[in-house]
Amino acid sequence: MSLDSSLDLSLYLVTDTALATAAGHPILTVVREAVAGGVTVVQLREKNATAREFLDLVCRVAEAVPDEVAVIVNDRVDVFLAARRLGVPVDGIHLGQSDLPPALARELIGPDAVLGLSASTPEQLIEAENDPGAIDYVGIGALHATTTKTDAPRPLGLEAFAALAASTRLPAVAIGGIGRADIAPLRRAGAAGAAVVSAICSAASPGDAARELASEWRNAR
Repeated sequence: MSLDSSLDLSLYLVTDTALATAAGHPILTVVREAVAGGVTVVQLREKNATAREFLDLVCRVAEAVPDEVAVIVNDRVDVFLAARRLGVPVDGIHLGQSDLPPALARELIGPDAVLGLSASTPEQLIEAENDPGAIDYVGIGALHATTTKTDAPRPLGLEAFAALAASTRLPAVAIGGIGRADIAPLRRAGAAGAAVVSAICSAASPGDAARELASEWRNAR
């Protein structure tokens, strides 16, 4: 599959229920407000949920957001397939380096689903471009140190991110400790989008936080 040109990766929310709960917000409220504020992709990442809990969340989120907002399932191909079997409009999968091989995942999810892959080295990007799984985009990070992912790679910094993004033909989404001040520099550095977790999930107003981030992206020069 070639990445659908209508898929807007610019403001990419990765959910964290624990952070949202600590900030006093149900995760579904965070997603709704963030989408209203300008989030274009929602990746559901729930490392501690059971398969049934995760499936329930995927179903509720996919039904709650507009069609133009892509809903991506982190890691769990089984949950993605179950949601599709139920007729839920879920759009794709995002894999880490230790998850299913992309070629196998592509066989399972089909040619019409979006397939993203995390990468942090030139070698991983080369593999992503050459993989018969037809990866649609890469998530490059961690940009900064982050506490939302315990196995995050060493921080890259903006210069290294820019070099990695320039080395691949795949759209590159930056991730890892990203805040408002990073958005414009990332766009100028060649990012197709910025993935945020705590900048929205931990915000007092997820909708306002998303609006500020989206505005930074639109106005970047």
